[in-house]
Amino acid sequence: MPEPLVDRVRARLATGATRPDQATVAALVRQESAGLLGDGDVLTAVRAAVDEFAGAGVLEPLLRTPGTTDVLVVGPDHVWVDRGAGLERAAVRFVDDDAVRRLAVRLAGSAGRRLDDAAPWVDVGLPDGTRLHAVLPPVSGSGTCLSLRVLRRARLALPDLVAAGSLPGRSAELLTAVVRQRVAFLVTGGTGTGKTTLLSALLGLADPTERLLLCEDAAELDPAHPHVVRLLTRPANVEGVGAVGLRDLVRQALRMRPDRLVVGEVRGGEVVDLLAALNTGHDGGCGTLHVNRAGDVPARLEALGTAAGLDRAAVHSQAAAALSVVVHLRRAPTGRRVDEIGLVHRDGELVRVVPGWRADGGSAPAAGGLADLLGLP
Repeated sequence: MPEPLVDRVRARLATGATRPDQATVAALVRQESAGLLGDGDVLTAVRAAVDEFAGAGVLEPLLRTPGTTDVLVVGPDHVWVDRGAGLERAAVRFVDDDAVRRLAVRLAGSAGRRLDDAAPWVDVGLPDGTRLHAVLPPVSGSGTCLSLRVLRRARLALPDLVAAGSLPGRSAELLTAVVRQRVAFLVTGGTGTGKTTLLSALLGLADPTERLLLCEDAAELDPAHPHVVRLLTRPANVEGVGAVGLRDLVRQALRMRPDRLVVGEVRGGEVVDLLAALNTGHDGGCGTLHVNRAGDVPARLEALGTAAGLDRAAVHSQAAAALSVVVHLRRAPTGRRVDEIGLVHRDGELVRVVPGWRADGGSAPAAGGLADLLGLP
């Protein structure tokens, strides 16, 4: 788009009372380019202007590319993209760090969040579902940093994951039985291992008559199910009030007649309310949890629970009674896949996760117990 046209559109947007949307930007480009550009050039200019003023600027083509999961920016000269096979350098550059900062501030503003020297970082879901995290200098010593996590636009069912190799061996059969038997479970793994994708697919197997209550920071879960109620957290306003956390959502969800209570990511005090709910007749509850290994789940729950006010013995006792199965994912060079399905066992006053099935075919001492739990031969 010609620079003078960019300047004219920017000047008109600056005088507007509302944030620019795609329709507004497109209309302004057509007005400012009337008689100056041909039809094809106008369409090209509209696309470029929408990307610049209402989209993600030079990052927009990367975000639109099928298969993109993450776009990462470290200053003006370092842009990385993950299309499912690990990070690779993108042939995209910003003019300078001020350009990166302007984009970060505008994206945060489109979600109603403040990003400036007084509030130098933000973590928020954008209107299109993309997850934005941004950090400004001097907190970021490498220039303005952007992390954009792309919400998958395709809804994947369990057969799709099987075809993609994410559910090796008998894992699809076992996980189907976990859902159908209304067993409480956690999907675990590191960042980018596909926890949300798998959990969405599994929730799609729930009985259509069941009412699913989803508690999330951002609308990431997308189960193919006819009865989904979604509750989302809310940050505090500029006065520091009005915040709604996951723990608040879990408490409200319990009063909304859930057949299944789902926490998108268990990462704080909500673990206390979730474990309590699963111990009071709410079968089939589930969520995701960040851990490196399935065996680390008890330690992670202990850390979260004790920080929320429970003592160690209470956390382990609640976990032993509430949870039955841990589904652990791992990211390998060949892609994301289910690596282990474990059983939660009480061991004295503590709990531990014992392997019930492993993708590598290794020993699984609780294999018989897993089959018995799920009613499988």
